[in-house]
Amino acid sequence: MSKSRREIPIPSHPIIETHFHLDMLKAATREEIVSKTHAHNIEKMMTISTNPQNLDEVIAITEAFPNIYCTQGLHPHEGKEWNEEVKAHVIRNLSNPKNKKILAVGEIGLDFYYSKSPREEQLQAFEEQLQIACDFDLPVVIHSRDADEDTIAVLKKFSTTLKRKGVIHSFTSGLELAQFAIDEGFYLGFNGIITFKNAENVRDALRITPMNRILLETDSPFLTPDPYRGVENAPYFLPFIAEKIAEVKSVPLEEVLSSAYQNSIDLFKF
Repeated sequence: MSKSRREIPIPSHPIIETHFHLDMLKAATREEIVSKTHAHNIEKMMTISTNPQNLDEVIAITEAFPNIYCTQGLHPHEGKEWNEEVKAHVIRNLSNPKNKKILAVGEIGLDFYYSKSPREEQLQAFEEQLQIACDFDLPVVIHSRDADEDTIAVLKKFSTTLKRKGVIHSFTSGLELAQFAIDEGFYLGFNGIITFKNAENVRDALRITPMNRILLETDSPFLTPDPYRGVENAPYFLPFIAEKIAEVKSVPLEEVLSSAYQNSIDLFKF
């Protein structure tokens, strides 16, 4: 194996994958992906809902695999799909006592980079889903891209009512949003982007993030870290992300692994 594609490390401390999309992975069967992930000491995983079509699918995945958990929510790209029927669907699933493995509302938020849904519809979906999180006392998984000011403005409205806060996942925003989130009690999720050559802005955000506010994620099948860029991403690449965080933060790898693990437990109550 070439140096650039060195073997995936198996960390001594278990890892929790806080954000991936198992229903979107195509390079292998779900069983193969989960088996390889566990072999690399990734103990638990959370597969994320993004659209009306996979609200039930992610729940079915949690029923098929004992160490996989899920969320319920619509990605901002799908803001135009948010309506009373979908809202009722989310609430119904959250209200079902059988669905004990739903740990958060997400992936929700704002994306003004692609603007696949009109801004007003994104904002409405974001606020209504934040209210659902308040009503069910759940944390949120937030996507924010090119929408820092609006994300801050919306979250300020829920500053006192959203008790368990959540995570700004795949953090690529500015330092103002990073500091606001940290001050409000949110976590920041870091993935393979921190290994990218041109992602110094993300590493800057990581540098100001306290160890007790960092979560590990892959967002797979997207954003594969170096040295495996070009290959479909998967949770078993998490050790590379942890290594890069340790390098950027100038702390031992074991500290990153133990802190991120405890942070994941504290936020999502796995």
